[in-house]
Amino acid sequence: MTFDKEFKEAISQLSSAEKDKLIFRLLKKDLNLANQLLFELVSSDSKEDRREKTKEKIVNSIVRIKQHCKYSTPGMLLMEMRDTNGIINEHVKITNDKYGEIYLQIFVLNEFLQIYNEYFKDCSMKQSYTLNIYCVAKVFKIMILLKKIHEDLTADFAGDLEKTGQLFGNNPCLMHSAIHNGLDVNWLIKNQIPNNVVEIEKDLRQRGYLK
Repeated sequence: MTFDKEFKEAISQLSSAEKDKLIFRLLKKDLNLANQLLFELVSSDSKEDRREKTKEKIVNSIVRIKQHCKYSTPGMLLMEMRDTNGIINEHVKITNDKYGEIYLQIFVLNEFLQIYNEYFKDCSMKQSYTLNIYCVAKVFKIMILLKKIHEDLTADFAGDLEKTGQLFGNNPCLMHSAIHNGLDVNWLIKNQIPNNVVEIEKDLRQRGYLK
């Protein structure tokens, strides 16, 4: 949304008290913005501090999830993955931590893939289809994020990406979905993400894949 010159001038002419009152009214309606300003203006935490606290929160959640896997299903695991992704999204909205977003996304994916392989690896394609597609789409998202940061930083994630590729390879059903939906796990194992991965992902979706 853009604001015209007259509106900006009218806002600038408000008194400090009026501006403060208006800001607090707006912040009550936008919790994400309020938390972002709280982090930027008040918190003594760095992005790295906040990232580690977010990771700790995720780890505690994963421990709880593992305790209930015997009574769970691929669909329930998918719900947990989406909830955990929400924790990452909240962290990124507050801190704008682009590096941390990639780090946490790969960490979470690998943790859940290990759970998947341990408890649900032998489920049928029908039972695990939606979970498989979600994991494949998540890899594409991670690869796209990696292409947005400085090339020198991508080496930091080579080992974790290789682990992701191996976890896919250890799950025949998941690998079938990866191949069918245009994901070459060698991109991960060899850390050779295509430069045109954005176009690849867009083309796949237009042709009805990753759904």
